[in-house]
Amino acid sequence: MRLHLRSSIATHLALGTIGWLALAFLLLPLIVVIGVSFTETPYLKFPPQGFTLKWYAQFFHDTSYMDAFWLSVVLATSATLLALLLGIPAGLVVMRRSFPGRQSIAAIFLSPLILPMIVIGVALLQFATVAGFARSFFALLVGHVVVVMPYVMRTTMASLHSFDLSIEEAAQDLGATSAETFFLVTLPQIKPGVVAGGLFAFITSWINVEVSIFHSRQEFLTLPVKLFNYVQFNIDPLIAAASAVTIYFAVLAVIVLDMMIGLEKATSRS
Repeated sequence: MRLHLRSSIATHLALGTIGWLALAFLLLPLIVVIGVSFTETPYLKFPPQGFTLKWYAQFFHDTSYMDAFWLSVVLATSATLLALLLGIPAGLVVMRRSFPGRQSIAAIFLSPLILPMIVIGVALLQFATVAGFARSFFALLVGHVVVVMPYVMRTTMASLHSFDLSIEEAAQDLGATSAETFFLVTLPQIKPGVVAGGLFAFITSWINVEVSIFHSRQEFLTLPVKLFNYVQFNIDPLIAAASAVTIYFAVLAVIVLDMMIGLEKATSRS
């Protein structure tokens, strides 16, 4: 008995240690970026030397950065909304209907999760060139929807996996239409998975470089592409401040999710 207890404690300690090390591995680069953004030196230095907000001021006063920032906000929001409008029905059809080729269609919809982003970017560029809308906002939007929709679809399917169909049947027996059943019964039940999928979609679109770089022009660049181009010729704390802003924005999205539905609830079904 004691041997089993010691073994269980050792296992929990080992798993806890691995978990904290993994968390530190993920957080330390972000901490370094944020720390460097406050340094007074004209070059990247960590730990930061002194404390200043001049790099943030320079970022917010640069109209090209602000244009890129707001383009990224609009693009990520639009792509997320379209991914929700397309991904939820697609998940419902794949999980609820039985038809020839169902598994193949599901695999096609989910394939962007495993394909390299740069391959998707090149393929979409070729398609957009033939269709006549290459290097436009519409091309950017189409590319981002293709990339982020699988996140919404996957989390929706996961939420539907344990869904009790008798609840929908009871609602329809009581006179609810198909639309009323979906919005009043089904959607509230799968809401945690939908919200989590929307968050994954927004953050994935927000930080995307590989697809965006093929469909951007000098007139409109997303913030990640702007940072990618800048870092090739300049290495200074401005790039750290701009990167830190993207981190703050992503953290803000997570905080909003936590306030809306709660992170534990949002991830419990997805």
